[in-house]
Amino acid sequence: MSSALLTDRYELTMIDAALRDGRGREPSVFELFARRLPTGRRYGVVAGTGRFLELLRDFRFSRDDLDFLQRERVVHDTTLEWLEAYRFSGTIRGYAEGELYFPGSPILVVEGGFAEAVVLETLALSVFNYDSSVASAAARMVSAAGGRPLAEMGSRRTGERSAIAAARAAYLAGFSATSNLEAGRIWGLPTMGTAAHAFTLLYRDEQEAFRAQVAAMGVGTTLLVDTYDITTGVENAVAAAGRELGAVRIDSGDLGIVVKQVREQLDALGATGTRIVVTNDLDEYAIAGLRAAPVDSYGVGTSLVTGSGSPAAGMVYKLVAHLDDDGGWLAVGKASEGKATVGGRKQPVRALHDGVATGEDIYVEDPPVDAEAGRPLLVDLVVDGGIAPEHVGPEALRRARAHHASAIAELPVEALSLARGEAALPTRYL
Repeated sequence: MSSALLTDRYELTMIDAALRDGRGREPSVFELFARRLPTGRRYGVVAGTGRFLELLRDFRFSRDDLDFLQRERVVHDTTLEWLEAYRFSGTIRGYAEGELYFPGSPILVVEGGFAEAVVLETLALSVFNYDSSVASAAARMVSAAGGRPLAEMGSRRTGERSAIAAARAAYLAGFSATSNLEAGRIWGLPTMGTAAHAFTLLYRDEQEAFRAQVAAMGVGTTLLVDTYDITTGVENAVAAAGRELGAVRIDSGDLGIVVKQVREQLDALGATGTRIVVTNDLDEYAIAGLRAAPVDSYGVGTSLVTGSGSPAAGMVYKLVAHLDDDGGWLAVGKASEGKATVGGRKQPVRALHDGVATGEDIYVEDPPVDAEAGRPLLVDLVVDGGIAPEHVGPEALRRARAHHASAIAELPVEALSLARGEAALPTRYL
């Protein structure tokens, strides 16, 4: 399926004017970056790279696409001919998926003719803004959970395609599983889920429902015990499954108090190995508040898929350089108040001291960078139009998950605080 019309009209009208004027093929450099982090956040997580590259592979204007553009008189016929032959032939470098970013980090660097590069703006922003927002929220939740597993359960709180992207981004940031089967199929994610309250309400009483679930799924299943009274629900769960019951799930009440009571009750009933799973509109702050409670795992929905209050990462896509009339690179950038950009080709480096990150150093005008300056951050994603295969598919996602864990481990400990604060690392232009 073509991804070419997943864009804004003005992308094509810009191309139309630039091609007619003769500047549309001028070699150019665009950067995708965030001017700032969401208020109070200490770092962001790059997510969506693999999705973007797959969409780029399908960025072709079909006959139906071109007929629509012609009917709507979006562009002239000569531009329609250019679009019909469109294949991105340039180079894209970017931060490895799972990497951390800070204000100004050139997360994606797109080099090619002006027209072929600018047309990717909306697609790139729609992917990276959403996926990075979810991954950044997920990373905070993982930190708050202190090693306890988390499951993504937000499919019913976002669009059907966004749900798949959210599950992928959450897994990248350290979540253990998702309830979304399509995400499991496409990306090879572990899936989880047993029953909702409707299942319990279908039966004459709670214990009958539990027995039916155990008969189908085994004693290792998770029983939802808060359809009626939680204390009675726990009694019925153990009566139905025995002391080997896998887990109980609690989706209501004051979790800090209820979880402690349920743990005591399970132990008293001899179900000492039965785990406690909690859900109920959790976010990173609620998860942190339960750190001292005997919770075994968490399920997170609405807060995760909405970026925990920041549904978009605030990224922009800007022209930073193009060839001048003498054949050299001309740095360009906005100068408007509050939206100024730093022009020029750049080399970002993660400065480190004894393995701990100390800064986001961005060398401007594409200079050679001393090997001891730190960890270089840009990797090749597309070379001369060819997509690097190691950055797409389920295995690439697993590598991104591992890379994220190593990047998080470089942060100073204060960066993991949930309290509002400035970016954990200063951005320094050199």
